[in-house]
Amino acid sequence: MADEPASDEVLVQTRGNAGILSLNRPKAIHALTLGMVHIMRDALIQWKDDPAIAVVIIDHAPAPDGDVKKSRGFCAGGDIAFLRNSALNDGGVTGRQFFYDEYQLNHLIFTYPKPIVAFMDGITMGGGVGISQPATYRVATTNTRFAMPETGIGLFPDVGGGWYLSRLQHRLGQYLALTGARLDGAECLWAGLATHYLNAEALAEAKRKIAETPDGIAAILDQLSETPPAPRLAEHADEIARLFASDQYEAILTELAADDSSFASENLASLQTKSPQTCKVALRQLADSTRMSDFAANMTMEYRIASRVLTRPDFAEGVRAIIVDKDNTPRWDPATPESVPSELIQSIFAPLPAEQEWKPL
Repeated sequence: MADEPASDEVLVQTRGNAGILSLNRPKAIHALTLGMVHIMRDALIQWKDDPAIAVVIIDHAPAPDGDVKKSRGFCAGGDIAFLRNSALNDGGVTGRQFFYDEYQLNHLIFTYPKPIVAFMDGITMGGGVGISQPATYRVATTNTRFAMPETGIGLFPDVGGGWYLSRLQHRLGQYLALTGARLDGAECLWAGLATHYLNAEALAEAKRKIAETPDGIAAILDQLSETPPAPRLAEHADEIARLFASDQYEAILTELAADDSSFASENLASLQTKSPQTCKVALRQLADSTRMSDFAANMTMEYRIASRVLTRPDFAEGVRAIIVDKDNTPRWDPATPESVPSELIQSIFAPLPAEQEWKPL
């Protein structure tokens, strides 16, 4: 098991009636380690029954010079290097523990009895999506860059991605899950991934007022919100709904290839760089999630997937190609969508032995 980090990798503070969790690992764009997951989990459990805490704020620590325009990100994801090391060296044992505990944190936020406000200021990807989307209020900013880019590294859009993405309109979730496309703050608001849009320079005031008046969160955010630019992706909503309509990956590729628009050709080229296995997993994941009655069932499914995909060849290879060696030429196995056996996908989604299944806190 990886060492727990210094406690300053998550700043746990109280201000007024607010409990504040500030991610503080700036050199890694606040990517989550297992220890950070534990710090957040323990603080939330402690505050759950504390009458002095009426609201929880999740954000990132400010830049040392306080310049909000320099914010690189809220949270770039999970500790990918740690997960790859686990896949290569301990058979995925510590990696599966990371997923297990991270998913418990995601579920805890989703079911938390007090309002949680997540400020998605800057890059919000992977694990950052997992701790912001279950929040009561999700604040996008002028700095927000939102994505679930896991198909590019042989993983899959986890941390609740099956639940959130499958419930977006216009098949937008399937488009985001497969392509890893990035949304800005305006597009997050349009898509329903954010509840409010603020200028980054208004965040300090928003947090101060929320801590002072926790029963007025919606009014405070409404007052400080500004009209965002027109969401650029909205222009392609009808195309996305048509081109990504199928739950069969080959059918989507066929639709994209038959369409002569630049939007279709750009997305076809993007998908040709992704893990075929992961893309098929993602479509099945989103389709199955729509039939689930609660978030816990979704996370049980995602843990089954994570337990298997972690040690499949594509994950270690995808991280090597994109993050370690940065040659951007992953050698996927299987190499084509047609060569991914349906039996493989079925085995990835199969139940685990009862004692290994994921359970919420």
